[in-house]
Amino acid sequence: MCTSSQIIGSLLVLSVLEIGLGLSSVAVGAVTFVRVRTGKNAPPQLGDSSPVWSGACFLICGVCGIFCAKKKSGLIMILFSACCICGLIGGILNIQFLRALTKRSSLHLASLSLACIGISGCTISTWLTCRLASYEQRRMFLEREHSLHHSHEMTEKVNEHNKHFSD
Repeated sequence: MCTSSQIIGSLLVLSVLEIGLGLSSVAVGAVTFVRVRTGKNAPPQLGDSSPVWSGACFLICGVCGIFCAKKKSGLIMILFSACCICGLIGGILNIQFLRALTKRSSLHLASLSLACIGISGCTISTWLTCRLASYEQRRMFLEREHSLHHSHEMTEKVNEHNKHFSD
């Protein structure tokens, strides 16, 4: 069973990986797009710039993951989960657009690889965020239960004290 600190550490590692994947994907997409625009052989196609967009989704997902690991608030966990889902969608669309391209190059293979790794990272990050939310919910419940138990004991002591002085 993983502890909360292990989950947070894993989220930080995955978030840094997502940031790296995002930057790499944006760079590969930009190089591909520039090559297509300056090339004289084939006209630009729809999927030529898709690695840039999926890279931006992975980059945002990584940044939100770091905030999520630092803050651990419910709203940031929801935001991070939403960003992971956007990263999943962006990566899947990137793969679909790249599959539709008629010309293939090593840059397209690199884009496909980055998208697959990014999709995997987003999936694992979403799962870890759900686990972290479960731990935080359980922790808050135990704190509240302990607080209620403590206040109940204090009420009993006060009642005993008042009863003792009234006798």
